[in-house]
Amino acid sequence: MREAASIGFIGLGVMGEPMCRNLAIKSGLSVAAFDIKSEPLARIGAHGVRAATSAAEAARADVVFVSLPGGPELEALCRGASGLVSGARAGQTYVDLGTSPVTLTRALGGEFAARGADYADAPVARTREAAEQGTLSIMVGGRAETFARIRPLLAHMASDITHCGGLGAGQVAKLVNNMVLFETLGALAEALALARRSGVDAKLLFETLSKGSADSFALRNHGMKSMLPGIFPERAFSVEYALKDLDYALALAKDAGLELEGAELAGRRLRAAIAAGDGKLYHPAIARLFEAKP
Repeated sequence: MREAASIGFIGLGVMGEPMCRNLAIKSGLSVAAFDIKSEPLARIGAHGVRAATSAAEAARADVVFVSLPGGPELEALCRGASGLVSGARAGQTYVDLGTSPVTLTRALGGEFAARGADYADAPVARTREAAEQGTLSIMVGGRAETFARIRPLLAHMASDITHCGGLGAGQVAKLVNNMVLFETLGALAEALALARRSGVDAKLLFETLSKGSADSFALRNHGMKSMLPGIFPERAFSVEYALKDLDYALALAKDAGLELEGAELAGRRLRAAIAAGDGKLYHPAIARLFEAKP
């Protein structure tokens, strides 16, 4: 299917900026971007991306990508007298690349549909490095026709693209993905603390785990590259962002009538890390909770 004639991109944060850059470079299409900060707009301009003066201007494109921190920001952008919904027109497609509540996703889909525009949720997974390299995993919810239209564009940002089902299904998959990740990191933090207290070299332990049934993406990336050396930078996926996503997952579980004890424990640990002053750090920083214990 032919790609869109023009693209709008709103939100040039840690993940949004490299995604927009890859989209502009690889697609060869006209891209107009907007962010409330001027610095990423200046950097992205070197790659042929035109800086829009407002979100509404960026949203005049045929396909509009939105990459924002969460539900409140997305709702503020889309709703209201000058929001994206009020300016939507027939034939446009709006794509939410962020992690948002499922209920909000489905409600916005209906509001855009009333204006004749398509809407899809396409939250991204993997690391900032994957965003830079264009090797993200993207989970998409929406109509099959919408997915077919946006898939060629998503392929400029991701190496794995999965149509998970109808509107909101991408968010469900992403929330479950992150929930499992946060629970896994809790197990890795426990393993790291136990090995160190028991006189076993932590690096040796993680290398050994990677050769057995405890191996995982989380171990090799979050464990070995962050927890083991104690590197928890800011301007990465923070503890606060992790808690936001986990709270969305727990809200979804509540709506489904489920009590998820493992997820609730992960939430308590994230809150404890925030209380300890680590909220802005890369989320594997929950390992520091065990360092502080006598």
